[in-house]
Amino acid sequence: MLSQDINKAFRNRLNQGGAILMPGAANALAARVIADLGFEALYISGAGVTNTYLGMPDHGFISLPQLVDHTMAIRNTTDLPILVDADTGFGNAVNVHHTVRMLEAAGASAIQLEDQVNPKKCGHFTGKEVVDLDEARSRIKAAADARQDENFLIVARTDARATRGFNEAIDRAAAFIEDGADITFVEAPQSVAEMKDIPARLPQAPQLLNLVVGGKTPILDLAELDTAGFSLVLYANVALQGALMGMQTALGQLKEQGRMDEDGPVAGFALRQASVNKAHYDALEEKYSTKN
Repeated sequence: MLSQDINKAFRNRLNQGGAILMPGAANALAARVIADLGFEALYISGAGVTNTYLGMPDHGFISLPQLVDHTMAIRNTTDLPILVDADTGFGNAVNVHHTVRMLEAAGASAIQLEDQVNPKKCGHFTGKEVVDLDEARSRIKAAADARQDENFLIVARTDARATRGFNEAIDRAAAFIEDGADITFVEAPQSVAEMKDIPARLPQAPQLLNLVVGGKTPILDLAELDTAGFSLVLYANVALQGALMGMQTALGQLKEQGRMDEDGPVAGFALRQASVNKAHYDALEEKYSTKN
């Protein structure tokens, strides 16, 4: 499916209403699993890519070329809409313009930009700082101007809740909507009351809520968040955290017992091959074989 068709379908789905449960993928294998399980959209987590690809914390270490490569690989595996976490846009407004062009060309359906200083930190870490509002707004204006497809979505995130209070975070999100953001994202609300206040005070655009397992925001059921008015409910790194737990369990058993077979805490060989669509490539090999 062409990216423009995916983007249009994603915008139409958002316009229909009803919260979309969106997991994060740190790599193409996770994206395949997400698609196979029937989710409607996926998120490329900057934290997830940094953790899995570099083995480092979410302190702004990922580069634009690395993020573009991951986006291209994931787009090659699925027709799901892809929202890409582009952190602060890798520089000033001019850099943001370039970032949008690169990620849209790589197959993203939407891009997320935030108002932290560069280099940023995970939204649920302490010690975050945000830039002045004028600079933050310039990023969103540049992103809106840069997109080639009118259905490519701009998601504007604010981390101001942590340093300047909840009300300023809401005010920033409202300003970003004026600047061309299609969706806004108030990061790390710290109570159920704050969570439910976000869509009530920002009815001008769809709202994204990020639920981090072990983070600062309370975990609520999808149905309750749908009723509250959220359009996207993000679990950015559940796949990563599940994989990490699985690796710890399987490798711990291997170290302890000195052997591992399919009766262990691992996916079987057949499931592994099915998860990477090996049958499709076997069929291609047969189709193009010179031995036929």
